[in-house]
Amino acid sequence: MKGNNVKKKKRRKKHYLLRLILLIAMGTGIYFFLTSSLFEIQKLTVRDNEHYTASEIISIAKPDIGGNLFKTSVSEMKDKLLNDPYIKNARISKKLPDELVITVAERKETASVPYGESYIVIDKEGMILRHAKEPPALTMLTGMTLTNIQTGTLLETEKESMLSDSLDILKSMEENELFFKKIVFSGILVNVYIYDNLICKGSPENILKSMDELKDVLYDLFVQGIERGVIKVGGDGYFSFSALVE
Repeated sequence: MKGNNVKKKKRRKKHYLLRLILLIAMGTGIYFFLTSSLFEIQKLTVRDNEHYTASEIISIAKPDIGGNLFKTSVSEMKDKLLNDPYIKNARISKKLPDELVITVAERKETASVPYGESYIVIDKEGMILRHAKEPPALTMLTGMTLTNIQTGTLLETEKESMLSDSLDILKSMEENELFFKKIVFSGILVNVYIYDNLICKGSPENILKSMDELKDVLYDLFVQGIERGVIKVGGDGYFSFSALVE
């Protein structure tokens, strides 16, 4: 009986050893297969970009073209993209056998704020995207004292309520498919410039509450060819119009 047990144990050891050798061989084969030239990065696809070209996105991400697809660090490329103020989010996926797909969500230039002889360009959330020497064709926000102008951070002002109200008006403007040339704070009131000489005046709260009605008023004035005057916005959707610019 003891002799049979010894033989069985020896056979088991041989089976375990054989399995181990097979596993090592399979693992080695898989490793060499996955690191072969078949999986070298050759294709780069960029999706949902508008501000940057595909080439610019690739230049920012700096993928290892020709490197192994499985060894490529997606997180490193994503970090590089997110360090750019125009890129709000990024997703990078690997597509077998040799392709990287970069999908981005970009911030959109929405307004500019004068600062000395330059202009601070921001998105609708107040993120500072860039500094410009010439006034861009965007809604201009004035009447605020800036305390932070660092690119890639949120704009900060002495009176945060002014900036907050301005951003709310910008969002509502976009939602209602309108364009305001300039938003100027004067005390507790805000002057919204439709054209150089067509101004909407009121508190930020009343203007925001009456944006639908304001859209109709502006359409009526446009049909009549009126590009000069003052629209005063009161509570409860009250509007008055004067052809005289104060």
